[in-house]
Amino acid sequence: MASSTHIKALMQSHIDKDDDRFLSVALQVAAHEARNGHGKLAQELKKLVEKAKKNSTNNLPVSIANSVKDSSGLLSTSHPKLRFTDLIVAPAVIEQLERLVKEQKHLTTLKNHGLSPRRKLLLAGKPGTGKTFTASVLAGELNFPLFEVRLDAVITKYLGESSAKLRQIFDTIREVRGVYFFDEFDALGSHRGSSNDVGEARRILNSFLQMIEQDDSNSVIVCATNHIEALDHALFRRFDDVIRYQLPSEDEIIRLFRTRLHPYVAKNFSWKKLPSIAKGLSNAEITLAANDSIKEMLIHDRRSITIGMLQQAIEERKDISQHFTE
Repeated sequence: MASSTHIKALMQSHIDKDDDRFLSVALQVAAHEARNGHGKLAQELKKLVEKAKKNSTNNLPVSIANSVKDSSGLLSTSHPKLRFTDLIVAPAVIEQLERLVKEQKHLTTLKNHGLSPRRKLLLAGKPGTGKTFTASVLAGELNFPLFEVRLDAVITKYLGESSAKLRQIFDTIREVRGVYFFDEFDALGSHRGSSNDVGEARRILNSFLQMIEQDDSNSVIVCATNHIEALDHALFRRFDDVIRYQLPSEDEIIRLFRTRLHPYVAKNFSWKKLPSIAKGLSNAEITLAANDSIKEMLIHDRRSITIGMLQQAIEERKDISQHFTE
């Protein structure tokens, strides 16, 4: 029979809804039975664990959108297949993200030693630098569903309703393991003492601070902001890592253009000229400029994209960017 330690561990993991740990303990019980000469029972337990693991990967999580009064729902769900090779950002950013993924994949081992894997991230940087894309990449690397939290549906003018919707989201975070992405986090995380603050906004932020601190689920929570300076300082200690995103470096500019344009340019294309031409553009703006040049080539039936065509597309993107930053 299983030892009292195993039984208590199974009960605790069930209470905590920690499926990974429950299955790990079940395998320990199977090994214990095998050592005691109960080979048939050990094999049956192993088969049950294998079946449970297979079912957990096959069952798709269900969004809570159908149970929300607001017809648009609180969460939008996707299942990205992206990997770190698709993400072109600074090496230091990749290292921090890879560390989170490694810790998540060793969740059971860490928890068995009283440790918690990284799972709460704050991403900060200018628009278009890769924050939203990062959430998709993390979901792809972990083979988790991606749930994007719709803050426009969360924040309402009715007293107490926003906090109730936040609670519904955090209930789902606990029940359905996935990557949960709060974009444009500034809407929740502005300074509580700012002059334009109102009582309801303060209550929403306080609710979020309490919920994220108390959350002990196995889900990954990713929050993104374009204005880290506007965030309440009380937020930062709630996150395992704060990752800053910068405009792409010269090498990253070339990689971004090469990834998108390689099939459409001549072999002697001057990639090295691009960093000086595209300096100041974000990752997203570079992708848009590359797409504009591809359209130009196709519409005018050109054989390939020239540096002149690409430069014109880049300058147009710079003009648009300057218009919105003035």
